[in-house]
Amino acid sequence: MTPDETRAPTDRLGLYAYLQAREHMRTYLAIMRLFTATLLADLSAGDVAAALASAERDGRVDRGESRIENVITRLRQLVEWGNLVQGRREVVAASIAEFQHGSVRYQISKLAVRVQRDVDELLRVPEGAREVSRELLPAIERGLNQLGKSLATAVQQEQRDPDSTASARARELLAEQVTTLFLQHAELAATVRDFYAYLGQVVTRHHLGADEISGFRNLLVEYIQKVVEDVLRQTPAIAEHLTGRFAAARPELLRLLGDPDLGAEVERARGRSAADWQELTDWFVDRPGRPSQVTVLREATARAIGSLLASVKRATAGGGLLPGRRAELLKLAKWFDDGTSQDGARMYAAAFGLYSARHLLPAPEHDSDDERTPWSEGPVCDVTVSVRSRSDRGARGRTSRIMDDPITEQSLLAEARQADELRAADVAELAAAAPNLDQATLSPGALGVLCELLTLAMAQRESTKDAGSAEDQVRGLVVRVEYAEGVTTRVRSTGGTLTLRDSTLVLSGGGT
Repeated sequence: MTPDETRAPTDRLGLYAYLQAREHMRTYLAIMRLFTATLLADLSAGDVAAALASAERDGRVDRGESRIENVITRLRQLVEWGNLVQGRREVVAASIAEFQHGSVRYQISKLAVRVQRDVDELLRVPEGAREVSRELLPAIERGLNQLGKSLATAVQQEQRDPDSTASARARELLAEQVTTLFLQHAELAATVRDFYAYLGQVVTRHHLGADEISGFRNLLVEYIQKVVEDVLRQTPAIAEHLTGRFAAARPELLRLLGDPDLGAEVERARGRSAADWQELTDWFVDRPGRPSQVTVLREATARAIGSLLASVKRATAGGGLLPGRRAELLKLAKWFDDGTSQDGARMYAAAFGLYSARHLLPAPEHDSDDERTPWSEGPVCDVTVSVRSRSDRGARGRTSRIMDDPITEQSLLAEARQADELRAADVAELAAAAPNLDQATLSPGALGVLCELLTLAMAQRESTKDAGSAEDQVRGLVVRVEYAEGVTTRVRSTGGTLTLRDSTLVLSGGGT
């Protein structure tokens, strides 16, 4: 087994250690980029040292990092973290040292390739918003439509002659369409997540300039409206494909896409398992207790518009916080960044009235950064609203006294005890009626508790033929609903009758 296969899931986080190494981080990053630059990279310490020599001349790594003894130390550390794997190869060497340096080869592990690939992609991402790939929505709908036709053709060809060329070609076309469909959906979902992450980052800021408010207004009113309209327009057709006749034929699709030559430990492409299709369906279709991503997108848009309106209201109100001091604070921060240490001390004293102090007591323990951490990379200090808007560091108002209201406290405790007693009585009634639930007549409170647990139990069902259960965590009453074709369960109460078709209801626990 490879090291990736024996590594525990939590231990895999050690693969990111080289990105936050206290020392030689640039060297580790250069080495990992060297191993991911080509396929099946098999390099010795000498090969890595030769590659780091040019990086050292360009200033991309520290001086002396290309020396062979330093390179060996860095490679061994990456092996310890799990990013590299050691191997050996027969070499012709003129000395023992050359043999040691050349015979030990290093290869990159599978998971480390993904880590470095994601790191390079993250470093290339700009800070602005990402365009949503709206054009993929109709492509997904067309792909599902074509996939249904291709599946029917593949099944017919297999029934005629499973070993024929036409049958193999039909399965290949089916696999091609499934892969394309999931790639399109992955790109659409990624662009939506990135766009709304950026949107949440900017609209929740308390202080926005007039030009920023105008730009975000156009972004929300025009662009987001197009995105939401396109998603809502295409979702019904996509949902119909995913939950209609194609859903019933999905097991046949998975059977045709199965490859007996690949073992169970092989990571298959998307769309080859039932979980992949369920995830795709959940993106477009709501389920009890699990809103779809389309619903989440619509709610996020409403929240973003509400946040923008609140910012506009603060900016246009006569007694608001504008004009603010955000521009001045940014200018001051730039002065700190461009100045020397002596200039920074003088500006700090002049801007904030804070001067150096003499400590007569031992210095406190340092619990955040250290003396080697630049101030720009240290912990962020939150600027209060009064300083940000009015350049005022004074406290506003007095601290409110903590009021002791024993009458209100006792009344709230009495209400809580009464509610707990009613709940206990309702659960006890259900537990007593559990053996003959179809013959009992429940009170409105007991029926409410039953409906509450029944809703949670049904939310766990993937389909109507699955079973689901829910438990009252305090008193242990368990409600389980199971599929039973042709069986009708009726639960009577003083306020009406609850009817469940093709289902049985089982109650247990709760003091029984």
